Amino acid sequence: MAASSLLRTSFHHPRSFVSQARPLIGKPRVIMASKRAYTLDSFLVKPAELNEALKQNAPSRLSTAPRIVPLCASWFLPNDPEKRTGYEVFKKGHIPSARFFDLDAVADTSSPYPHMLPSAATFASAMRALGIHRDDNVVVYDSAELGIFSAPRVAWTLRAFGHSGVHILNNYKQWVAEGYPVEEGEQAPVEATNYPEPDIDAGKVVTFEEMREIARDANKEGSEGVQVLDARSLGRWKGVDPEPRPGLSSGHMPGSISVPVPELLDPETKTFLPAEKLREIFASKGVDPQRPIISSCGTGVTAAVIDAALTEAGYGLAAGRRLYDGSWTEWAQRVKPSDNLILKSE
Repeated sequence: MAASSLLRTSFHHPRSFVSQARPLIGKPRVIMASKRAYTLDSFLVKPAELNEALKQNAPSRLSTAPRIVPLCASWFLPNDPEKRTGYEVFKKGHIPSARFFDLDAVADTSSPYPHMLPSAATFASAMRALGIHRDDNVVVYDSAELGIFSAPRVAWTLRAFGHSGVHILNNYKQWVAEGYPVEEGEQAPVEATNYPEPDIDAGKVVTFEEMREIARDANKEGSEGVQVLDARSLGRWKGVDPEPRPGLSSGHMPGSISVPVPELLDPETKTFLPAEKLREIFASKGVDPQRPIISSCGTGVTAAVIDAALTEAGYGLAAGRRLYDGSWTEWAQRVKPSDNLILKSE
């Protein structure tokens, strides 16, 4: 599904902006322009908090305040045994007024690697079609089946393009379990917006060339001490289990640390573990919060789960955090055997 056909748009009404303030994530936001107020106090949003915020922020053409927009980011691996797709799951049930973000369509489709970051023009076009304004508060969420999986990647993408009001629902599985409203069917038509073409924050992304130099210097005396966290399963990291993509060698980069996604989530609810528990997990793996961190995975999706967990845990805020967009799919195809940059261990 192309980005331009993500939804049907109705006629456009001009919108005036009373406030252009864009607070940082984690700070309460109070808008009084339309005689009502709402706040989203944290990066991870609980279902009860989102439900209350949506009730206080009922859609209105008269309001000039930034809105709260639920954004479904459901996505499944190509080898999903049930052959599920994100939009099919969206149609079976979604938060009322939610829009659907197609992770495969809003991407650099010219790249040989899946769902790489889109161009600024492609991103802006998708946001316009989704009816999202630059100052809207977007709450990204996953499928009830997976709990937390691809939503952090979409949230990270929005932040990489400078959209400041971004949160993650923790999570839609709990939203459904706690009995909050759910709608079925196609995404409702929305008004297209005039979302401006943004600049990408290059400081959030790592290229293959830089990643290769970091791996070559790993564990050498005098290296800058960049930490690489790998979200794939321990078996794939060790090289004893195969990659889901045929012909791709498993293993890991020199100096990388295995941080499988399931370790960061509650096994029953699939929500992120509490911040204190996340800090304990990262500390137990030797991750230093004062040193730079790069997150990686199979294709750049679940690497963002690690990044979101680091945000919640307060890790790497000063030293900096980045994501290797191409991740293992690019790495295993581009490094040469003679480089000795794919390691395996028992």
